Amino acid sequence: MAPALHRLEAIPSTQDVLHELAAAGAPGGTAVVAREQTLGRGSRGRGWASPPGGLWLSVLLRPGAEPGLEVLSLRAALAAALVIEHGTPGVVLGLKWPNDLMLAGKKLGGILCEARWQGNRLGWIAVGVGVNVVNPIAPALASHAVALASVAPAATVEALVVPMVQGLSGVEGRTGQLTPDEIARFAARDWLRGRRLREPMPGTADGVGADGALRLRKDDGDMAEIRAGTVRLADG
Repeated sequence: MAPALHRLEAIPSTQDVLHELAAAGAPGGTAVVAREQTLGRGSRGRGWASPPGGLWLSVLLRPGAEPGLEVLSLRAALAAALVIEHGTPGVVLGLKWPNDLMLAGKKLGGILCEARWQGNRLGWIAVGVGVNVVNPIAPALASHAVALASVAPAATVEALVVPMVQGLSGVEGRTGQLTPDEIARFAARDWLRGRRLREPMPGTADGVGADGALRLRKDDGDMAEIRAGTVRLADG
């Protein structure tokens, strides 16, 4: 029997519901999708506006081996980008390290990976994806956020749900660092590469390493590797 896909109405967070299901023994591949999230969250605990019309989805992973947690959000973003492009021909997405989906220079969506441990053993991972599809973008966010329907008017949330569950579930079996193929596929979508940054430190983005770190060429020519933190462009 295939893992369950739980379709809910308005809930605080698909991530929280999925963690509850996982704690109760739900198998890998179980997914939760909501019409609306009232307390959606992004990376570093930031709030995530999740009104009706967007894809608000979480998928449970129970990897049998070390899944490369430090690169999981990049792998999930690669999978999510392919799903969206296959479902909306003509759309081309970029990826902004470490977890943003970019469309026409604006944020279309994001990835959130949350691991839970049972003692010293990895219990499970909830991989959440939020994508603006046909939902309105709040005026305060319009300068840097975009909905898929703005370039693909025929796009629907329902058409993306099952393919996205399948795409994210497929990440479960990949282990260790990024492969050369994955690095190349990320490089082809790398929205930051060549851009000047002011945070987390001044320099020019220069791709990602096999360990998922952002490579940053500093003004003195030295290379830094960034593994966490907020990225801000030098031009705002």
